[in-house]
Amino acid sequence: MEGKRMQVTVAIAAVKWRLRELVRRIDLGVRSGARLLREQRAQGTTEYAILVGVLVVLAILAIVAFRGKVEELWTSIQDGINKL
Repeated sequence: MEGKRMQVTVAIAAVKWRLRELVRRIDLGVRSGARLLREQRAQGTTEYAILVGVLVVLAILAIVAFRGKVEELWTSIQDGINKL
């Protein structure tokens, strides 16, 4: 009887250990997945910030490059409105 009780106790301890290990691995996987999602969101935000920065620089360059043409167009529009 004592031998069987000891075997059952050892079996229960082994099952508990396996369950703890399984829970630990699941927890580790969930934490890793959450960290990966945070990193991907941060990467996406960074990519959008870089894209906006590039667009701003391009807009400034376009304004500087076409300043004369824009002034001519604006003057033409003003003259047209004033003639009305």
